[in-house]
Amino acid sequence: MRVSIRLVTAGVLLPGLLAACAGSIATSPAPQAADAPGVAIAAPAASGEATCNTDTLPGWPAAGQVSTSGIIPVLASSQKVVGKSRLVFSLIDQSNQPVASPDIHLQMAFYDLCASPTAPTETLTPTFAWGIVGQRGFYIVTPDLTEAGTWGVAVTATDASGKQATARMQFSVSATGTTPLIGALAPSVRTPILTDVGGDVRKISSDPNPDPSLYVQSVDQALAAHEPFVLAFATPAFCTSAECGPTLDMVKATVKAYPILAINVEPYELTWTNGRLQPVLQNGAFVPVPATDAYGIPSEPWIFVIGASGRVVASFEAVVAPGELVAAIKAAKTG
Repeated sequence: MRVSIRLVTAGVLLPGLLAACAGSIATSPAPQAADAPGVAIAAPAASGEATCNTDTLPGWPAAGQVSTSGIIPVLASSQKVVGKSRLVFSLIDQSNQPVASPDIHLQMAFYDLCASPTAPTETLTPTFAWGIVGQRGFYIVTPDLTEAGTWGVAVTATDASGKQATARMQFSVSATGTTPLIGALAPSVRTPILTDVGGDVRKISSDPNPDPSLYVQSVDQALAAHEPFVLAFATPAFCTSAECGPTLDMVKATVKAYPILAINVEPYELTWTNGRLQPVLQNGAFVPVPATDAYGIPSEPWIFVIGASGRVVASFEAVVAPGELVAAIKAAKTG
């Protein structure tokens, strides 16, 4: 798929497309009921988050807007935290159509806007990965976000013909997140396995093509056995982002090529009714399972890689490039 950058100048309000990139989870107990299944409830800012007035910085759009010469970056990551923070972006045009592709290459300059709106802390080249091959692409980048507060990213996109377009946007960085940090001990929690359902994988997996090997061991069993493993939180049938199925398929293919135990967990309470799995709703919202709460995932899909020591080696939100997962598996098996 070849994509050309259309050069126009506009101030564009950031579209509400984050839910199309990564489905959101309101972990329980929630401060209030969500309006619909999979809709996130806004969380308060983390304690210690710095603030400054960035609404009128020269050269920067106000929060929630994008200044652009033709492309609109969409930050799909639900967590932006201090430290090496893995961020996932996509690109859309001004008709809200996805345009991210291997033919468009990005450079991304990051700014601590409270410290200096003119001097970037670093400029990085993100990695491209398909979320849905040929349809929805993402750019993955891991900047070092040194302080909590308001940050900015300046994006330069170059298409196959050499034409360039630029965009700028702000985003907030919190002091801490909700998921286990890299190097932290993975929470030990019981998760559904085949023996719980008489070997019928359909009763614990909404995957239309489930791999029974992903439901042989529970998370607590794998940790007790000191076995490295890949832990996926993905619900192909009920995923609000449509990314769970493709991401889980990629995980299944990768763990076959690079053998390692893999466990998939449906992040929501499901019940076997009328010959199929159906969601348990509370006030119209999906109900997170205990493992979802234990790992603090704010969106789905989410992939962790855990080493034999029981510590988290890698954490991937929404989409993971095959090379990223392979590198994490190798680290988990050798570390």
